[in-house]
Amino acid sequence: MSHPFQQLTIQLEKWKKQLPGKWGIWVEDLKTRETWEYNCDHPFFSASVIKVPIMVAVYREAWRDRFALSDEITLPQEAQVGGSGVLQHLSPGMKITIQDLTTLMIIQSDNTATNLLIDLVGKEVINEVMKELGMTKSVFYNPLMIVPVEREGVNTITAADIASCYRKLAQGEAVSYHSSLQMIQTLKKQQIRDCFPSLLPQKDNHLVGTIPNWELAHKTGMVTRVLHDSGILYTGPHALVIVALSEDCSYEIAKQNLGQLAFQVYRAYQKQ
Repeated sequence: MSHPFQQLTIQLEKWKKQLPGKWGIWVEDLKTRETWEYNCDHPFFSASVIKVPIMVAVYREAWRDRFALSDEITLPQEAQVGGSGVLQHLSPGMKITIQDLTTLMIIQSDNTATNLLIDLVGKEVINEVMKELGMTKSVFYNPLMIVPVEREGVNTITAADIASCYRKLAQGEAVSYHSSLQMIQTLKKQQIRDCFPSLLPQKDNHLVGTIPNWELAHKTGMVTRVLHDSGILYTGPHALVIVALSEDCSYEIAKQNLGQLAFQVYRAYQKQ
């Protein structure tokens, strides 16, 4: 085991003992393929983390020429749903590109954009793509913010499965190298920054052209008593997949622990 990962493992074994509620965690060094796992096959309600494989499904169908990412979709009033996102507040009838819908789905976690993309590609395609990504224990059933949702139709994910999705993205194997790169660039623009990034050092030192010492391509998910963050942390020459799914834990405590997890990974690798 490499020195930084060995030290990280020691810290994480201590840290996990104080976690309240239920957690599923996966940490992986993509260079050495070393992993640290905790309850990684336990199924959790997906919340908005499911939007990552939905994005991959959109890119796959575009790659297969079913449509172009530059194609426009009309926003119908009946598609506007609550929760996260700005589209619910905009004028029905406006046109927006598939690319822009995908961006809104990821960086603002826009539920209206998500449901339009689900309608575009279809549930069967999303589940097929999830299997291609190695997400064998995860299932997509329903659009977001649509009620009622039957209990047996809950969208579920595991930490190991979401880690597999990010691994494919990082290795350029999600649809194609170019598609993977585009999706990672979108994930790096995530605007919800109070989980994994919360304890990482500020990147802005007010000097033009400075290269940041870390980047994070990630997607959060939050519903009642559920809070997740998941992504790829880039620091120096290293890339690490970090997935943490939580339930039955207060938001504030979950946020604190998500921030602590990402910071521990960053600290172990920042000088390596």
